[in-house]
Amino acid sequence: MKAHLLSLLAPIGLVAPYSSHLAAASLSGPLAEIRAVDREGTGNEKATSAWQKLTQADPATLPEVLAGMNGANPLAENWLRAAVGVIADQASAAKKLPIEAVQAFLSDTKNSPAPRVVAYDIIQRAQPELAEKITPSLLEDPSSELRRHPVAKLLQSGDEDLAQGRKEEATNAYLKAMNSARDEDQIKDLAKKLKDLDKPVDLPKHFGFLMNWKLIAPFTNVERKGFDTAFPPEQEIRPDAVYPGKNADAKWIDFNSADDYGQIDFNKPFTMLKEVTGYAYTEFESAEARDAQIRLGCKDGWKVWLNGELLFARDEYHRGAKLDQYKLPVKLKKGKNAILVKCCQNEQTESWTVEWQFQLRICDATGTAILSAK
Repeated sequence: MKAHLLSLLAPIGLVAPYSSHLAAASLSGPLAEIRAVDREGTGNEKATSAWQKLTQADPATLPEVLAGMNGANPLAENWLRAAVGVIADQASAAKKLPIEAVQAFLSDTKNSPAPRVVAYDIIQRAQPELAEKITPSLLEDPSSELRRHPVAKLLQSGDEDLAQGRKEEATNAYLKAMNSARDEDQIKDLAKKLKDLDKPVDLPKHFGFLMNWKLIAPFTNVERKGFDTAFPPEQEIRPDAVYPGKNADAKWIDFNSADDYGQIDFNKPFTMLKEVTGYAYTEFESAEARDAQIRLGCKDGWKVWLNGELLFARDEYHRGAKLDQYKLPVKLKKGKNAILVKCCQNEQTESWTVEWQFQLRICDATGTAILSAK
């Protein structure tokens, strides 16, 4: 995955000379100082000093340093990732890498995905044969990044079977890989291969996209004021209601997406309007109360509510959209969950600004789809 941890991860100018005199008991201070750093620069000076100390840790403490990444903010995580790289490189050179302890850290799924990925990288670089042996056990791992390895192996196996004319074996390998794949590039590749083998994949179901909505538009967004204006759908959901809109009445219509990636396109029923606001409403039936994620992709200004609670909002336009662009942790209640999306289109008329759409799916933290009980 990573060719060389030290060269790729260590901050420039911070490579420490090898020394293994810092014991586990002395790690708490440096770890705390690095975890306290933030993106505004607070704590950088202390973190630099702590990083130098940390890179002198005894190789046996490598799992403790990896554990320091659990729950760390992204900046602190990068500092600690770099420290792990230095310690691991130095330990490897001294033939003191605690590979069994690193493997145990990887195997403990209570640890966060990021340090577990680093642990796998260490094993892969130090003992490729062991990494190869571990890989199949990661097929249902909570980390989508760790799943990439066994999915890639199954893809390779399927390709080899297909090249030898073993279509059934290839199909089985691709289906097994698809069941565990969570990254868009691998899923697209697998979906095409399976379609070519007459085994089309229900991509909306695989991802957990919500496909059936009620839409209402056009409310105004002249001078981009619609984003902060609470139009009637934010107060009530009445499917038979008609409201004054921008140059036309705003009415609810049913919209069922046929897009493989769940695009809910306001342009299709309402035409390519500009300086307008639209709303989409749907209900999701959860079999149980549970933690989940609402994942959204949208290049327009948007807001999302769950059961009347505003989850998040983004007042920006046309900066690009992609799958899982925004990940919103939520708690679904058992039974009906009401989801409302507000989508604003601005005044720009360039061809790359005409999209007035979003995609939304419900899944768990691994990206595994959660399907409606209905």
